Amino acid sequence: MKAPAFWWQGDGGWRAALLAPVAALYGLLAARRMNRPGRDTGVPVICIGNFVAGGAGKTPLALLIGDKLEQAGHRPAFLSRGYGGRLAGPLVVDRDTHDARDVGDEPLLLDAVATTVVSRDRDHGARLAVSLGAGAIVMDDGLQNPALAKTLTLAAVDAATGIGNGRCLPAGPLRAPLAVQLARVDALVLIGAGQAGETLAATAGALGKPVLRADLEPDEQAAAALQGRRVLAFAGIGRPDKFFETLRQVGADLVETRSFGDHAPLRPAQIRDLTETARRENLALVTTAKDHARMAGRPDCAELAAATTVLPVKLTLRGGDDARLDELLMAALAKSQKAI
Repeated sequence: MKAPAFWWQGDGGWRAALLAPVAALYGLLAARRMNRPGRDTGVPVICIGNFVAGGAGKTPLALLIGDKLEQAGHRPAFLSRGYGGRLAGPLVVDRDTHDARDVGDEPLLLDAVATTVVSRDRDHGARLAVSLGAGAIVMDDGLQNPALAKTLTLAAVDAATGIGNGRCLPAGPLRAPLAVQLARVDALVLIGAGQAGETLAATAGALGKPVLRADLEPDEQAAAALQGRRVLAFAGIGRPDKFFETLRQVGADLVETRSFGDHAPLRPAQIRDLTETARRENLALVTTAKDHARMAGRPDCAELAAATTVLPVKLTLRGGDDARLDELLMAALAKSQKAI
């Protein structure tokens, strides 16, 4: 689904006010759930979450952390709910047999870096990961899930949108009251630029929470190949416009765009529209890595997937914040070792 526009506009206006009683109940229940104690898995659990519904950069941050742990010899395993997939798990992702309809799109990206377990029951998923020899678990999402005790919790924040109107679902984008969520976060990773993010960073800083700053950088080689090309770009992510703006910044001639719901699989009519428009207008099809993963393994998407260029992005921390992230990770790993 696409997030309602009023979530990101001021206080949300009359629509948000109308939904305020439901949001208050939702927030109360979410806070109560988050207060439950989690099980100790016996290995460090690094949770990458966000405060709001929709995309904020969690998966790129999880990939960065998984890579750091892998290079340091800690043998990480990713744990994902598998949003958008039909299999409840627990199971180990196998890109040769699973597609996005099975496990969701994000686990397919995570599996390129380390073993990835999909499980709607996070406790069962963690048990499977540990049985496979995981030395650390990286949760892609799960800030609001109380099943596991977390060693380190990082909140990814899109600086352009922050927490929107600051209200809980469905009156706003917050997945639980902000104060409750901030209390369970060890640090914020502010991605991109924007006053909304800086306002939230100031609130976190006043509570003594470290704030790291990062950017999503497009792959240089892929970006160079798109310079000057006439493009039809499509995306079904939290903020498609952000992807389209990235294409403009790398020099692509963005002739047409198509936006779809976050995680939404392409329908036959949409597939036909994309292929026929690109052929008729002589446009290069371009999409995100997540969208391309969602097409993989689908026979009805085979032609579209083969004709589409992917513009991958990776998370890059600014200045000394990469070293600060390393310090946070190493401190969490050391704390977990002491607990053992």
